[in-house]
Amino acid sequence: MSDVRPRASAGISFSRAQLQAFTGGTIPDLLPDPTRLLLVGINPGLRSVAVQAHFAPRGNRFYPALYRAGIVDRLIDASAGFELADLAHLHERGIGITCLVARASARASDLDPDELRTAGRGFADRVAAIGPRVVAFLGIGAYRVAFDAPHATVGRQPVDLGGAETWVVPNPSGLNRHSTTGDLARAYREVAARAGITLVGDVG
Repeated sequence: MSDVRPRASAGISFSRAQLQAFTGGTIPDLLPDPTRLLLVGINPGLRSVAVQAHFAPRGNRFYPALYRAGIVDRLIDASAGFELADLAHLHERGIGITCLVARASARASDLDPDELRTAGRGFADRVAAIGPRVVAFLGIGAYRVAFDAPHATVGRQPVDLGGAETWVVPNPSGLNRHSTTGDLARAYREVAARAGITLVGDVG
């Protein structure tokens, strides 16, 4: 069961200085029972920690991609925290969300490579304890460093992790200009189907 808190208020805003105060903070994993698909971000953003909701920054394409892929049936807005109904829907769909590195930073590029490698060494045990069918890492660069796989490419990985089929899919951050929302949706739809999640609609 997740300890992520529901939305407190809509339209919440923070100054840059206020957000900086959340550097190093953490957010609970979102882990339904059962977790069919475990989506792994690199580390939390400052706004995500501030509102205690994964992928909260406005402009992040994570939830639009899930919706466009037919993984969820509504467009979730987590910018001020989770709505109770949206949180319940993610649980019902078996969508788990965690981060490779727990501590928040302004950008994922702020992480030290040794920190990623340390997280990678213990991650198989985390996956095994959660027990998803599929684990999908959102971002190839961090995956290559964390798992000492410099030649890894986006897609299915040759070695399973913690008993789960392992994939790398594009990072939904707005800073990733190599992938459109449509690209994200197609990749996320594929891993969701592999995880046994019943999908709705078609990727546009």
